[in-house]
This record gives sequence, C-alpha cells and structure tokens, in this order.
Amino acid sequence: MNFALYRELLAVRPIRRLLLVGMVARIPHSAAGVLLTLHIVLTLGHGYAAAGAAAAVMTIGIAVGAPWRGRRVDTVGLRRALIPSVIAETVIWSIVPHVTYELLLPLVFVGGLLTLPIFSVVRQSLGVLATGEQRRTAFALDAISTELVFMMGPAAGALVATAGFSVLGLTAVGIATSVSGLFLMWFNPPTRTSEGDAKSDPVSDAAFESSRRHKVIHNFAWFTPAVAAIFAVAAGVGMILSGTDVGIVASLETGGHQAEIGLVFVFWCGASVVGGLIYGAMHRPVPPILLLLGMSALTIPMAFAQDTWTLSLLALLPGLLCAPVLSAASEKVADVVDERRRGEAMGWYGSALTGGVALGAPLAGVFIDGIGAAAGFVAVGAGGVLLCLLGLGLQHRRRRRLAAVEPAQRR
Repeated sequence: MNFALYRELLAVRPIRRLLLVGMVARIPHSAAGVLLTLHIVLTLGHGYAAAGAAAAVMTIGIAVGAPWRGRRVDTVGLRRALIPSVIAETVIWSIVPHVTYELLLPLVFVGGLLTLPIFSVVRQSLGVLATGEQRRTAFALDAISTELVFMMGPAAGALVATAGFSVLGLTAVGIATSVSGLFLMWFNPPTRTSEGDAKSDPVSDAAFESSRRHKVIHNFAWFTPAVAAIFAVAAGVGMILSGTDVGIVASLETGGHQAEIGLVFVFWCGASVVGGLIYGAMHRPVPPILLLLGMSALTIPMAFAQDTWTLSLLALLPGLLCAPVLSAASEKVADVVDERRRGEAMGWYGSALTGGVALGAPLAGVFIDGIGAAAGFVAVGAGGVLLCLLGLGLQHRRRRRLAAVEPAQRR
C-alpha cells in the first residue's frame, strides 16, 4: 500500500477542485430524501407509506434520467448538458413544498428526471484527470467523500424538518444544487482526454456521429458482458445498502432504541471510509464482484446482533467493503468503456445502483414483516451472495468458451 498516493493526487489542483465541488454538490440532495419524507408526514399530514411512494417516484425519475443526462454530456458537452438541471432544480424544488400531495408526485418525478448528474459527471471526469494507480485512489476518494456526505446530509435534513422548516429546507435544496451546477459549469472539468477531439480526430468523430444514426442496438455497442457484470455489481451494492438501512431501523425500533440509529450509521459509514482509504492506497485492483461477495456475506451476521452496540460492531464488517466495491466498480467502468460513451455508461451505472436501492428496501421489508427484523439482513445478504456466485459462474463459463474458441481460430 502507498498512502502517499493521496497526497500526490490532492496536489493536482483540477482533481482537488473536482472532488471538493462534487462533495459540496451532493450534500443538498443527500438531505432531500429525509426532508421530503418528513415534509409529507409532518407538514402534509400523510403517512409513511405515502412518503415512501413519493421517494420511489423520485428514485424512478433519477434512474430514468441518469443515462439520458450522461448521454447529453457525451454529445453536447458538460456546460450545455447541465443547463436544464440548473434551471429545473431551483424551479421544481421551490414549488414542491407549496403543493398538495397529488401534485407533488409528478413534480418530484420530473425533479428526479432532471436532477443534476453530479455523481456521473464526477466519475466521468475523474476517469479523464486520473490515470494508472491515481485512478484507483481518485475513485476511492470519491467513494469516501460520498460516505461523508451521507453521514451529514440526512442528519441535517432531519434537524431542519423536525424543527418545522421543511418548506424552507426543500427550497434550499433546489437553490443550493443549482448553485453547485453553476460552479461545475464555470469549472468545466474535462469529460474527454482532449476537449478538442472534434478537430484533432475527424475520422473517429465522423464514425461516432454516424453510429448515432444507426439502430438502437448499435448505440449500445459499448454494452459488453464486462460492462453488464459491473452494472449487476452496482445493483447488488444498492440492494445491500438499502436493505441494510431498513434492517438497522427495524432492529432498533423493535427494541425501542430508535434514538440510537445514528450511532449504528456512524460505525457503518465510518468503516466504509476506512475501507476506502485502504483500498485507494493499494497497488493492485480487486475485482468488484469479489468485494461485493465479501460485503454480502458479512451483512448476514448482522442478524445476530442483540443490542445497539453489537449491531454497531457487526456493521463494521460489511461497512469496510462498501467504499472499496463502489470505487472498484467505477474504476472498471472507466477502464472498459471508451470515453466517448463513458458519460452514458456512468449514467446507466448510476441507474443500476439506484435500481438496486429500489429493490433492496422492499425485499428486506417483506422478510422483516413476515419473520422479524433480523431476517432483513439475511435476505439481502443471501441475495447478494447468490448474485455474485451466479456472476462468477457465468464469468468462468465465458472464459472456458473463449479458451476453446482460440485454438480453433489459430488453425
């Protein structure tokens, strides 16, 4: 391991500025989910089921919009691609707090559809600005900063909403995100190795533009089995994270320790930060599917927790692998997808992660309602293990098939 990589990386001003802007830009939306939920429950007087439905609608909007937003970055450049998001964030989140629940639902869907694509833009730009071992360290730092954001944002959102300022808080989310988008447009981090590719490589650019006019299947030429495997890993991570989230809340509520939920999250997220720091200093990458396999298997023992402290300590184990698996998956996308399609690929990667998040919570919830709080951890952990074993089996089968084909091709 070489922890000096962090010092060398942060000495590069564009990377340092990108990571800082990315971290600040993520804070408002990390608080939006809690703010929206508590606004619907406390201000509008609806139940948690209605709040969950609104969160699901927003999540669907984000998942649908992410690939399209990434595609726009690829085709028209970062600044032009961000204009709709910068406008929509302020307009929509300024209206949402003042409408009825029925009008709120389509608004949050459009808000998700046009959300600032900060996650995919940061990952895409890091893939350009950092190379070699620096790329692993850069993606690890990005994953760590995301963990820190989700340790701060939801807590801040809960404080604002419970103090009776959910309307002001939701409006502030939109304005702050738009301001972050303006900073990103001003900074304009590179999304390709050379922003002047149109002049320097007319042949490849012409081929790229021609491919846009072909059928949809040709537009997805970048979607190889390797990319599909990464997206499956992303979905698995999302499932584990949201399922564990629900399991933690259910376990502590069952024992009457709701006030101690934050303690478990500090241990869980803190372990992820430590794991990310270690992974970013490593000289060799670890396959994302192996990291997810470990994270899934280590989630299952959380079912045996007896109190808040044992749950916190058991959360350290899967937490250590959270940031590393996200970092490794992002690095792999940057390695295997051509940079001309990397924005779109990162958008789909985000959609896969979001889809997994949308699956994990209800999966855990079904087992929690039917069996008990501990069953939620077993359900998502076992689901992740099965997904990884299936993926490893398919990879082994594909390697054997390729190995059988190569001698025939030589003859």
